[in-house]
Amino acid sequence: MSEQNSAPAERRILRRPEVEAKTGFKRAYLYSLMKAGQFPKAIKLGVRAVGWDSTEIDQWITDRLKERV
Repeated sequence: MSEQNSAPAERRILRRPEVEAKTGFKRAYLYSLMKAGQFPKAIKLGVRAVGWDSTEIDQWITDRLKERV
């Protein structure tokens, strides 16, 4: 067994380009999913800046993969 698999992922704030890269979705679709309650809500970081909790995004991806089975 590898120690790397059991180590918790680092929790951090992801900016939109990284969320887009992880999910494969573009901005408009991410925001429509958020509005429908089907994607984690963005965290307001400043007047014109938002981010997402990396743990929530990773869990969302894991949940989508489980639906395939």
